[in-house]
Amino acid sequence: MDRGSWNGDSMTADARPAAPALTERQEARRRRILHASAQLASRGGFEAVQMREVAEAAGVALGTLYRYFPSKIHLLVATMQDQLQHLHTTLRKRPPAGDDAAQRVAETLMRAFRALQREPHLADAMVRALTFADRSVSPEVDTVSRLTTAIILDAMGLEHPSPEQLSAVRVIEHTWHSALITWLSGRASIAQVKIDIETVCRLIDLTAEPGTGAARELDRG
Repeated sequence: MDRGSWNGDSMTADARPAAPALTERQEARRRRILHASAQLASRGGFEAVQMREVAEAAGVALGTLYRYFPSKIHLLVATMQDQLQHLHTTLRKRPPAGDDAAQRVAETLMRAFRALQREPHLADAMVRALTFADRSVSPEVDTVSRLTTAIILDAMGLEHPSPEQLSAVRVIEHTWHSALITWLSGRASIAQVKIDIETVCRLIDLTAEPGTGAARELDRG
């Protein structure tokens, strides 16, 4: 399927200037749109999120909706961004309690996974949007990636990660995303997802400061 065509909801732009800060009223309208998107996706998945229905549920004109989100893909990626922001806030209020960074990151990602598991249709819609996103959606996709990175770094307890640590975080993100896709497609159980996440999080030990843990063993080699 052509990634730029979604049942007539494809009013995309190749490049968009940076959006000005929203007024309080505009932000409230944006939140209503994102809430409507999440509600429709929760009930019927990707196909249920039609721009006209979102506009009606949010109480905005269709043209107004397109000014905020040029396509369904933009809207669903922004919905995932919104969900991650809520998760980040929750995790900061109730941080993971593992004994080391790898355990805390694994616990954090499993909590995120379980939150998505409670809304499988919504999770599938958001992941499909990420998968089909083209370059016009790069700012939204980048924001999702930055939020995921921030969540992982918070769990690690790092404010100034090294290049090696950031590389490990990227691999962890890729694995989590892949595990989510395989679970949504029925090709992996929750138990397997947990094993995969715990396994990849051990990379954190290999990026510890020189002279500690696994890093010391690498130095000896």
